[in-house]
Amino acid sequence: MQLPVNPFKQALAEKRAQIGLWVGLGDSYTTEICAGAGFDWLLLDGEHSPNDLRSLLQQAQAVAAYPASHAIARVPVGHGHAGTTLIKQYLDLGIQTLLVPMVDTAPQATALVRAMRYPPRGIRGMGGARASRWGRIAAYPKEANSQVCLLVQAESQEALDNLDAIAATEGVDGIFIGPADLSASLGHVGDPMHADVQAAIEDAVRRINKAGKAAGILTPDEALARRYLDMGFLFVAVGLDNNLLAKHTSALAARFKTQLNAPAASKTY
Repeated sequence: MQLPVNPFKQALAEKRAQIGLWVGLGDSYTTEICAGAGFDWLLLDGEHSPNDLRSLLQQAQAVAAYPASHAIARVPVGHGHAGTTLIKQYLDLGIQTLLVPMVDTAPQATALVRAMRYPPRGIRGMGGARASRWGRIAAYPKEANSQVCLLVQAESQEALDNLDAIAATEGVDGIFIGPADLSASLGHVGDPMHADVQAAIEDAVRRINKAGKAAGILTPDEALARRYLDMGFLFVAVGLDNNLLAKHTSALAARFKTQLNAPAASKTY
């Protein structure tokens, strides 16, 4: 049995834009619906969603049935002993690409690179479990390092101050700009569209691309997503499953409620 090539990592290396969807409902059934939609990647969120290792495993298995979509998982924390342990466990589930939040310095990025890799290039503990198909991929320990993909989130003023050094860190494949947390850090809580935030985002993507790394971002605004792609972002999440469900169910209910409450002469049924 051969180790699967990481298609997302390969696409980033070849500078092919990747369109994704944020998946936060924490359920394999809804994740499978999203997997069949045709997105290049799905972000399984372990930071702000009710996920644990078992629910992430079930969702990764659901996505695996749709080879056109690549499962990426976000760990709730990547730093310290707890972060190293979680990274090991996520990788052992067979998830090849991880997104790590709140990476502010190059030393933090370097520590994450090491947590992602087996010795001598890192400190990942041996025991690939599902990732090695329970030992059926005999070469897994020797080949896994080349197929893991590390994406780090820059979402603070400190991260922007250190962005060039973070981008220069060998083993970091991409840098994801987090507009919501970045807006808070820059003093504009809840306003990622503020001119200062958008200027910082535009400067960040330029610096990331200059370093030869892939830049990523999330927005449910289709026009803004297209603008970000034109700006040079390579992997862009263009929606969130929970947001889509909330938005469209609210709109559907409102249309019928409005109709029911309309004067009798204006009703169309």
